[in-house]
Amino acid sequence: MPVWLLKLDERLPLRYSFWLASAAGLVIGLFTWFAFGSDSGAVAALLCGTLTLVGVHDVLQKPRAVLRNYPVIGHLRYLLEFIRPEIRQYFLESDQEAAPFSRQQRSLVYQRAKGDADKRPFGTQSDVSATGHEWLNQSIAPTELSSQDFRVDIGSAASCTQPYSASVFNISAMSFGSLSAQAILALNAGARRGGFAHDTGEGSVSRHHRVHGGDLIWEIGSGYFGCRDADGRFDEARFAQTACDPQIKLIEVKLSQGAKPGHGGVLPGAKVTPEIAEARGVPPWTECNSPARHSAFDSPLGLLQFVERLRRPG
Repeated sequence: MPVWLLKLDERLPLRYSFWLASAAGLVIGLFTWFAFGSDSGAVAALLCGTLTLVGVHDVLQKPRAVLRNYPVIGHLRYLLEFIRPEIRQYFLESDQEAAPFSRQQRSLVYQRAKGDADKRPFGTQSDVSATGHEWLNQSIAPTELSSQDFRVDIGSAASCTQPYSASVFNISAMSFGSLSAQAILALNAGARRGGFAHDTGEGSVSRHHRVHGGDLIWEIGSGYFGCRDADGRFDEARFAQTACDPQIKLIEVKLSQGAKPGHGGVLPGAKVTPEIAEARGVPPWTECNSPARHSAFDSPLGLLQFVERLRRPG
């Protein structure tokens, strides 16, 4: 940087240039407006005046150092930060990049959901020579499958009186409350049409899970929602009342919070609507806790004994 520019920066920081240019534009705009009655001068004065006031606010405020050091133009940094995910997604990211699903995989889901063609001609966009690339070799005598409905039998123990042939494709655990009623209805309708199971999540079985009659996996966590007494402990009678519903095919025991192992979970009272309270068996508008551990057992052997209790409701 030239010496004269460094000396100028010592007396009049160059980082204020845009702010000072806005102030200069305000003066020129006002002069043009009053001297010549120019409408464009009035518009320029309004715009530059607004930017000048923004600069004054930026210099006087203290929470954001970027705006204090770079008045007006510093807002560009926050704008770019705000739209950064979109810039990366639409301009920088490849079709096979990102996690958990790439744009190519998402497009495939969208196309199939709309009934559009999901095939791309002229080979693959994948790097077939990359380490870890997987493929299927052609066979001169491929096996003929009698069915594409792949299933796994669950419940081979002698104490299991209602084994279930589960599809390998099911809907994972998402509670009513974290998902809306419309989402629960749509997912369960899909489970019914597709012949697979819908996991209720820890929030228990709501009225919306029962509308379409899709197979259910009832998840029971440390809060025992849907099968708890007034103190939050496991209530065998309430469990039996729900578990005997033919729509419930499996019972899943959730040992801990997957996102925060070793810690419990809290649903604020403001989110416990009457519908959610009905499903969980708790008072509405009251804070709903999922303890860090189960109260019905405290060891692996106790867990197995608890499972045996669940297999004989009532």
